[in-house]
Amino acid sequence: MTETTQMPTTPPGEGGGPRSPEYRLALNALSGLREDLFHEAFAYRPLPRPATDGPLARRLPARMRSYAARLPYAAVAAVALLCFYGGATGGVTDGPLGLLSGLVCAVPVLATLVRPIGAFWMSMAATPVVALLGSSWGDWPWMPGAFMCHTAVLVIVAIRTRPRTAVWMWALTAAYGFLNESFWGAGRYSTNSAPLLVLTAFALLLISVWHIRRDARQQVTAQQTVTAQERSRRTLLEERTTIARELHDVVAHHMSVVAIQAEAAPYRVENPPEELERAFATIRENAVAALTELRRVLGVVRAEDYEAPDAPQPTLADLDPLLANVREAGLAVDKAVTGAVRELPPGVELSAYRIVQEALSNSLRHAPGATARVEISYVLGGLGLRIVNTAIPHNTLVKPSPGAGHGVTGMRERVSMLNGEMTAGPTDEGGYEVAVFLPVTTPSEGDA
Repeated sequence: MTETTQMPTTPPGEGGGPRSPEYRLALNALSGLREDLFHEAFAYRPLPRPATDGPLARRLPARMRSYAARLPYAAVAAVALLCFYGGATGGVTDGPLGLLSGLVCAVPVLATLVRPIGAFWMSMAATPVVALLGSSWGDWPWMPGAFMCHTAVLVIVAIRTRPRTAVWMWALTAAYGFLNESFWGAGRYSTNSAPLLVLTAFALLLISVWHIRRDARQQVTAQQTVTAQERSRRTLLEERTTIARELHDVVAHHMSVVAIQAEAAPYRVENPPEELERAFATIRENAVAALTELRRVLGVVRAEDYEAPDAPQPTLADLDPLLANVREAGLAVDKAVTGAVRELPPGVELSAYRIVQEALSNSLRHAPGATARVEISYVLGGLGLRIVNTAIPHNTLVKPSPGAGHGVTGMRERVSMLNGEMTAGPTDEGGYEVAVFLPVTTPSEGDA
């Protein structure tokens, strides 16, 4: 058997093969260098106006706070003036060359106010220019003015940018000094790169520590804000749980008492009428059903990890038991169904059932002794509901029971959730009517 070894056809350095960690580190480093010092190096980035509500500015009189905002600009201008003096008098003859050398040293410092990265490159370019204008090359490559200028630029730009940019500026400065010493030789000129690098290293280190501490403080502040919001949310959840517990303790107790008394009431009367026994049985069934529903709803409120029950939700097929229950409670209600009865989406079925249930409950509370009618229309585009009750009879002895006013709002929310339409209001005969249309998309429409 002869084994054939298949050699890779992708040239080295190309394709999507795995790279070594060192290669990826170098690639990321070069990418950071390009982003920090080369990409839009001379972009316009003006110095932001400092806030006047800081801890130091607040201690100043109100008249002096406006001047405190100009303090950074004044400080940079003073440093630029100092660099101008160093460049004009340090190692050059008097006259126009001295003024030109001072100007070359001052311009990069002033440029840090509007173009910080560009100011660094201007300072690097100003170093050999100042050396060429000088009459004595005693200090190489950093003449006194260039020394002061580059140090000031590194410090100001490091304050305005991030620590990584400061590291890159210092590294390029060190490389520039190393190349100068290598080409010109340490024995030919007195090189002063080492003092500059040591001085700027300490300055940039302090500035980087200040940046890191400021960022850490901001992160801690942001985390404290998030923690405070979470604490507030948890407090609301605890309050909601407390309210739910109190509501359960109060309402559930009274509903249980109602159910027990309704069950025991027929035994307190000798030979009670059959109608009375049915009425008490209906009261007990309604109380037990309401207690079960109350516990289910309060379970949603109290438990964060609540899971929906597995029992099926009511549909329009369950309307007959609901109507029978309402009739036993004293409301004469009729039902009329038009159109071809068909199965509707579960959300529409449940919402239609709840709307009819709420409308009949409102009729029981607000129109005792009246009659009601439920009309269900299966149409091509959806489902129509109409629940209407007559006016309150004059001979009724039962007084209306006012509710909390949330019934109609709840019905509107259900209809709005299904993009339906609803009207609710009094009729001309003195009753009340609720008309609802719930759209239902046919399969052909959904596919299209």
